Amino acid sequence: MNISTLGCGWLGLPLAKKLIEAGHIVKGTTTSRDKINLLSAEGIIPYKIQLFEEGVQGDMTSFLKDSEVLIIDIPPGLRKDPEVNFIGKIGRLNSYIEKSRIEKVLFVSATSVYEDRTDLPEYTEDDSANGNAENAKQLIGAEKLLKDSDNYATSIIRFGGLIGPGRHPVNYLSGKLDLKDPDGPVNLIHLEDCIGIIETILNKEAWGETFHGVYPEHPTRKDYYSRAATEKGLASMSFNEDSVSKGKNIKSVKIDNLLGYQFKSTI
Repeated sequence: MNISTLGCGWLGLPLAKKLIEAGHIVKGTTTSRDKINLLSAEGIIPYKIQLFEEGVQGDMTSFLKDSEVLIIDIPPGLRKDPEVNFIGKIGRLNSYIEKSRIEKVLFVSATSVYEDRTDLPEYTEDDSANGNAENAKQLIGAEKLLKDSDNYATSIIRFGGLIGPGRHPVNYLSGKLDLKDPDGPVNLIHLEDCIGIIETILNKEAWGETFHGVYPEHPTRKDYYSRAATEKGLASMSFNEDSVSKGKNIKSVKIDNLLGYQFKSTI
């Protein structure tokens, strides 16, 4: 297939490399001119593109041209800019997609679209997204915008917290005191499985679906991060066990039932 990958960051770059290994032709984007040569060296056809609510910086038309599939892997960016309109950005992107020959879109979303609660609810793909935080609202709106198009088929993959080379939440929690939600379940997934799930969606033509991508074991935050700190030789942390924990338990039902995918990496 000819595949355009919008966003070649921590997940997008190794994903693009794996897709090329599988024989696909891959275009990829970066917002940094310095990264153009890196993409090219990996066999990715590089584009410097930045998406704004008001427009696009870069040649989006050429980036989408001749591709059948578009993978969108760009974060909302509300941590850096709380005023950003991610739905507006995706709307701007959509105007280009609908003029292109893109037939299928895979949007990388997040399990943050679901609300954390004190009763620690379980959510499957059949449960409607109910998050009230601004990041959740922006992702939910972007998902809906893409799924509502009649010009292409969209699948959504909502990943949990991402772990893998150089990335693990315990690195930021190490040594901290009075952390909240000790009894909240963790919802994590390894980079290897993120790539494996996306490849399986492409290979099985699983379009028009919403998937959850979370490892099936959900230890509590206290148990998991305390153990992870010990295993990594990091400073321990402490949790506030006097307050009521909030959280959620994300079930990846369709990964098993529709894709038959078996997780490769434990958390």
